[in-house]
Amino acid sequence: MKERALTAAGEWLLGLPERDRDIFLVRLSRYWRDLVEGLRPPYGGREDFEAFVIGLVESLTESYVARPEDLKKLDLRRMLEPGWFQDERTVGYVLYTDLFSGDLKSLPERLPYLRELGVTYLHLMPLLATRKGENDGGYAVSDYRKVEPRLGTLDDLREVCRSLREAGISLCLDLVLNHTAREHEWAAKARAGEQEYQEMYLTFPDRKLPDAYEATLPEVFPETSPGSFTYDAEMGRWVWTTFESYQWDLDWSNPKVFCEMAGVLLYLANTGVEVFRLDAVAFLWKRLGTDCQNQPEAHDLLQALRACSRIVCPAVVHKAEAIVSPDDLVHYLGTGERHGRESDLAYHNSLMVHYWSSLASRDVRLASRALARFPEKPSGTAWATYLRGHDDIGWAITDEDAAAVGLSGFAHRAFLSDYYSGSFPGSHARGAVYQENPLTGDRRISGTLASLAGVEAALEANDERLLDLAVGRILLGYALMFGYGGVPLMYMGDEISLTNDRSYLKDPRKARDNRWMHRPPMDWKKAGRRSDPRGVEGRVFRGVVELVAARKRTPHLNAAAPTHVLETGHPHVLTYIRSHPLGTLVGLHNFTEDTQYMNAGLLRHQGMEEFYDRISASPLRPDWKDDLVLSPYGSLWVTAPPKPDPHIH
Repeated sequence: MKERALTAAGEWLLGLPERDRDIFLVRLSRYWRDLVEGLRPPYGGREDFEAFVIGLVESLTESYVARPEDLKKLDLRRMLEPGWFQDERTVGYVLYTDLFSGDLKSLPERLPYLRELGVTYLHLMPLLATRKGENDGGYAVSDYRKVEPRLGTLDDLREVCRSLREAGISLCLDLVLNHTAREHEWAAKARAGEQEYQEMYLTFPDRKLPDAYEATLPEVFPETSPGSFTYDAEMGRWVWTTFESYQWDLDWSNPKVFCEMAGVLLYLANTGVEVFRLDAVAFLWKRLGTDCQNQPEAHDLLQALRACSRIVCPAVVHKAEAIVSPDDLVHYLGTGERHGRESDLAYHNSLMVHYWSSLASRDVRLASRALARFPEKPSGTAWATYLRGHDDIGWAITDEDAAAVGLSGFAHRAFLSDYYSGSFPGSHARGAVYQENPLTGDRRISGTLASLAGVEAALEANDERLLDLAVGRILLGYALMFGYGGVPLMYMGDEISLTNDRSYLKDPRKARDNRWMHRPPMDWKKAGRRSDPRGVEGRVFRGVVELVAARKRTPHLNAAAPTHVLETGHPHVLTYIRSHPLGTLVGLHNFTEDTQYMNAGLLRHQGMEEFYDRISASPLRPDWKDDLVLSPYGSLWVTAPPKPDPHIH
């Protein structure tokens, strides 16, 4: 089959220069195994399997022929540095286009701001055409090959990609794999009775199978969209709707779905998208009697999709959006036979959760326990680290980890929901409960970084001391996110401490979803005060910029350098080491409003005799007790003193 595919591809490429033909055929041969081994488990039992694979290769060839020359040059550069996204100089920023710049055409005007912040990776939240009315924040796509009209056009997206690329910024875009909007062309044809398109979705004539599946399915949105199936009167069938009733789950057991979605990915890659956030990947494959998450075939499909990118557009990397347990999560980066062959990036949800948990409790022992046992990732991949995103915060803390440090997992999760909703006595947070599940007691939290960290409460109280502590919590989080390992992602407005926006309550399309409170529009008036060291905006912005600069001058923070959390027994200081050929970096983070001390013997045990803080770019000297001093909410990235560069005179 491989020889037949190579021969056929060679014929389809006859119109290209010989160099281009050779490059494609070499990549097809190199990633053939990844492609076919990914496709065989879900589709290998079909009689038409070989024809399906040959047809897919033809589609890949067509995408390669259509790839613009400047992007082919980018492919060649990235093949020479496949770990480009792991670089310590990589710093990410996440935004909604309309809330940041109004539309795509206006976005390049804000490039000076992004460059000032040190951004090299820009994630534009969902901007593909979506259904009218409620659309889950853009995740109910009605057309994958069009931009939402109020945001611009595909030509505008191409221009944005070009402008960003010239500025040294890679663009990340969401690609929703699990479902489409009910209004998508495929769903419309399914509702019209076309069997070919009904077979692209999971639909049922009665409740027999839906009831059997729901016996083991958890509810994602128990308050607003209970259950996992919706009756569509127009089609006269039940439709699998894992999330909202207007989001129809695709049937990935149908190879037509794979071909269509691979085609969409490559089409968007040819506009200049360099990173794809693959949404809801844990839900792709359904199996009766399970929770229909993290099934083996989902991993096979992601490996095959990555192979498609490597063949056509190797400049592109894949980021898996899988908010699952650590033991399940690491597999989305490829383990075992799929080692390093599945996704390039995945979200480190646990780091985010334990940042907030440790802030509330002022105790890092639970975080140290959980993070020390976190599975090690493949060396050629990276975590995406973050303090919060566009979604709510769920308390993914296991009963086992909690019990190991003398806590009740249920009680601690309840405490965190109380604390960050502001109902716990003495809480500094101003968040809100999202999607309370009365059956499980699960309560998630909405709120901006600033409001959850105490800025909103401090401003309400007009208390400068409380504001100092809130700024400290924010900068502690950034130091942890930048130093821990991976691609750090800042959310729009957090760098100028934007607080909760409650204007969403006036919009009927948003009023029932309080996640909109932590999606405020960018306040450019506040951003204009970022140079004022007296205001909260300037204090946070300056602190973030200084941390970005420190990260970029610290090679130990390359994502290829492994991270190991040390369980030192210190209840208040989270400690980890980054192992690098230039030596070890020790990260120390104080999660309290009090000064803390760490014995310097810990650093000597890592082979250091002299100490240097990479954040402040200054030597460190222990006090008379041989302790390092950490200020309230203070952070240190400690290495041996850097050697002078012999090339600098």
